[in-house]
Amino acid sequence: MEYTNIFDSHCHYDDRAFDGDRDDLIAEMLSKNVSGLIHAATDKASCLYGIEYADKYPKFYTSIGFHPENLDSLPDDYISELENMMTKSRKIVAVGEIGLDYHYDGFDREKQLEVFSRQLDFAASHSLPVIIHSRNATEDTMELLRKKRPTGVLHCFSGSYETACEVVSLGMYIGFTGALTFKGNKKSVRALGAVPKDRLLLETDCPYMAPEGFRGQRSDSRMIFKVAETVALHTGSDPQTILNQTAGNAKRLFGIQ
Repeated sequence: MEYTNIFDSHCHYDDRAFDGDRDDLIAEMLSKNVSGLIHAATDKASCLYGIEYADKYPKFYTSIGFHPENLDSLPDDYISELENMMTKSRKIVAVGEIGLDYHYDGFDREKQLEVFSRQLDFAASHSLPVIIHSRNATEDTMELLRKKRPTGVLHCFSGSYETACEVVSLGMYIGFTGALTFKGNKKSVRALGAVPKDRLLLETDCPYMAPEGFRGQRSDSRMIFKVAETVALHTGSDPQTILNQTAGNAKRLFGIQ
């Protein structure tokens, strides 16, 4: 079966993995079964890429923001940089990918917290949702979410059922990638059970985390149907219904008509 209305709420088509066929791939997907893409920015160059491509393709939208792994290249006046970018496109629909990442040795916890907090404030000042990255930093992430109460999504969710319940109780959405389909990923399947259908988003985080059936390949938005099939399997629904629901959810969260 060929599925339609695939909305990828988190992708990275600026990645070098797409250098050989980026425009052909995006144009083909958006002309067929992919109804929308949201580019998740990670640094200044990535923000500018998103603005350029949002102008280029009608169903391509972008965020602006600085990822916690890229703080070594963070501009001193990064909030001013974000303010300036806001004037360049009406298709900036979120602030992201922002958050905390304590995975690698040598991370600067205090700087990450400061930059995350200030970008949450920036998003609130522009009434924009946030796209949040959290790896090995659940406690600090949730503390800031409780304090700031942003709208937005916790992307590539890998947390517990209990954390998912709290994220939802704070009014936020939860995004699942191809990792949900991985064999033995019982933790994410259990967390899925805490997410109401109207708070669920599907994403690739491409070119990473291709779902089962495509493991080892470069991921792209067309593969989201595999995530929808897994959600449908565990929720008693059907994949196309899940795709329609999550496309509507993404449009509602990000203010897309």
